[in-house]
Amino acid sequence: MQADPPAAPLLAPARPSLYDRFAARLTVDERARRLYAWLAPTIVVLLAAVLRLWNLGAAHDLMNQFDETYYVKDAWSMSRLGYEGAWPEGANELFLSGDVNTFLTDPAFVVHPPLGKWIIALGMMVLGPESGWGWRITTALLGTAAVLLLMLIAKRLTRSTTFAVVAGLLMAVDGLAISMSRVALLDTPLTFFVLLAFLFVLLDRERTMTRIAETVAARFEGDVPPSWGPLLWNRPWIVAAGAALGAASAVKWSGVWVLAGLGIYLVVTDALARRRAGVVLWPHDAVRQGLATFVLLVPVAFVVYLASWTGWLVTEGGYDRHSADAAPATGLWEWVPLPLQSLWIDHVTMYNAAAQITSGHTYSSPAWQWPLLLRPTGMYYHHDALGVDGCAAANGCSQVVSSIPNPLVWYAGVAAVLYLVYRFVVTRDWRFALVLTGIVITYVPWLFFPERTVFQFYTVLMLPFMLIALTFALQAIAGPPGADVYRRHTGQRLVIVFLAVALALAAFWYPVISAMSVPFEFWQLHNWMQGWI
Repeated sequence: MQADPPAAPLLAPARPSLYDRFAARLTVDERARRLYAWLAPTIVVLLAAVLRLWNLGAAHDLMNQFDETYYVKDAWSMSRLGYEGAWPEGANELFLSGDVNTFLTDPAFVVHPPLGKWIIALGMMVLGPESGWGWRITTALLGTAAVLLLMLIAKRLTRSTTFAVVAGLLMAVDGLAISMSRVALLDTPLTFFVLLAFLFVLLDRERTMTRIAETVAARFEGDVPPSWGPLLWNRPWIVAAGAALGAASAVKWSGVWVLAGLGIYLVVTDALARRRAGVVLWPHDAVRQGLATFVLLVPVAFVVYLASWTGWLVTEGGYDRHSADAAPATGLWEWVPLPLQSLWIDHVTMYNAAAQITSGHTYSSPAWQWPLLLRPTGMYYHHDALGVDGCAAANGCSQVVSSIPNPLVWYAGVAAVLYLVYRFVVTRDWRFALVLTGIVITYVPWLFFPERTVFQFYTVLMLPFMLIALTFALQAIAGPPGADVYRRHTGQRLVIVFLAVALALAAFWYPVISAMSVPFEFWQLHNWMQGWI
């Protein structure tokens, strides 16, 4: 009699189905994508932090060729007096030697609002004013945060984590962005707040465009479109953008140009959204919404700006603080508190003084030269002879802080801006319009001041928008997802080669933007053009 076959084990695992294997693979891929989505940007931000914070106090100097000499001392006196105090003769040497409290109670005259100096003061209040670590730390941190903001913006514009990381990486290692984060000037805090405002505007767009389309579609009566679209007041991101732009204007007045430019952008995009949705009276509707947008954007900006003057308003010693007391205003002005009247008079004085800054400077560069990179700014130079401070070079050693951007990335970025203009004309893509708006409002206004003393390092504010334009160009070179394999592989190799060369140049330039002690001959290798020295 034939024996029965052995029974299968009751707990024998069942062979996974094709569906189960596919689902498991998707789960693994999804986890990898999620890991990449936060790990790659994190690495870029950490790299940016290291490059900005490493040896931050190396240049133990107030860089008296530029305004660090004013902002640092103004910031420290503000932290003690509430307003910018005057300093005696020889204050720089005393400050650098550790005698930081020689300021006077007399007010100092200034031409910039106070928020940027309060930001600098915060670092000194935490770490002390005895070294560059104290007076530069907050600028370095905001410069690092600006890299993160750029990636958040680029992710929404390019719709690609990889190319958002590319944009952030290019800014993380760029010489202009690094050097301006390693000196106590106002331009990096200004850049941070402007990028924050652009991010808020993008977040508003993601909510608003859909709401307009859905609301208008619901108002159609058969095939008859509505005459009016929705009047949108619930736009918290516009209020947030107004606050960020108020802070930008409280750092430097050029933030007002960004406030005006983004306000116009919001009105135009609202108008076009209503036209696309089918609103019959879309121009009139856009004006109505534009007034609402103004109310959401501008008053909060004004309140934030005014709040930055609190120290000046609540103390008695600031410059022009009592200028309205001797001759009180009449008419409507008599209802304005005297401190606010004095603040207005002080602003008029500041504006007149700023408009008259036309004196020559070794590193001045009119705005028309900026795209050509003819005269980058040398912030700091120190030379040690052979054997001094450990210098082993025959011709001595140099410490340099130059605000020159990565030359390859800069010129490629200028070309990319022109490419983006062409792409916008052809496609009318709103993403290109936003980037070009950023370029226009951070660069074009300076062209109307040809006599004013200005510098190439002002371009740190337009640099992020150039990098986004360059990222769009690199994304196009890499090829669309539907392209054939040869096209994609060729484009991706070109992008990788470009990034590799850019990183190599970044490493080559880093010693002369971070005050590392290098042989004089090594510094000379970087002077590719006569105006770069």
